[in-house]
Amino acid sequence: MPRIAVGLEYQGTVYAGWQSQPARPSVQGWAEAALARVADAPVSLVCAGRTDAGVHARGQVAHFDTQSRRGLRAWVLGANAELPRDISVSWARPVPQHFHARYSAEARTYRYIILNRGARSGLLARRVTWVHRPLDALAMAQAAAALVGEHDFSAFRAAECQARSPIRRLERLHVWRRGDWLMVEATANAFLHHMVRNIAGLLIAVGKGEAPPQWAAQVLTGRDRRASAPTAPADGLYLWSVRYPEAFALPEPLGEPGDA
Repeated sequence: MPRIAVGLEYQGTVYAGWQSQPARPSVQGWAEAALARVADAPVSLVCAGRTDAGVHARGQVAHFDTQSRRGLRAWVLGANAELPRDISVSWARPVPQHFHARYSAEARTYRYIILNRGARSGLLARRVTWVHRPLDALAMAQAAAALVGEHDFSAFRAAECQARSPIRRLERLHVWRRGDWLMVEATANAFLHHMVRNIAGLLIAVGKGEAPPQWAAQVLTGRDRRASAPTAPADGLYLWSVRYPEAFALPEPLGEPGDA
């Protein structure tokens, strides 16, 4: 049976997360229903990363199997005609049967976006996290450096996390400022439940001067979630991109507005 991969973008504010849930709106539920209308048959999606309630995506990837013969443009335009304005299919590509949106992924990148100024934004409410106190990006970057590598991230996993092992390999954790904007970008082979939001919460506390940069290493080695900072809000978190082997030739997500 032919397999199709699709790229999805969505604003997660009003959804219970990616995964379908009874009586609650989900990104998966809407996307499957839209693609099923195009296929004129049921569609079951498998995604690269199950985003939580309120979390957004710029570069989600999913796949489905179908006997329906449609052009790639038809999958995109047809699905988008059925989707709400805060969810879109950005591309569709045929992939081999051994492609799996979750298990074929080499790494996932999440970006946490903070608006760091005295006044909140009326335009970006629930699309970024607002912190009115000045943040020290250099101190945050110093704290982040201690978390890079393969570690036991028990101190950064949610209590309800169902992962069998807390060991993850954090390839990159980058912090930078662009005017009033402060970005935290994390790339790893996989993430624990709430791992990025818990890391962001710790880095924000360091940025506020509530703890020194060395605190990050202490929390990491202590492996106690209760010893860390509160979980950062979902508003600022985006599944930014998913990396696959080049052989699959999947498109890159759209660039940021204003990129050259």
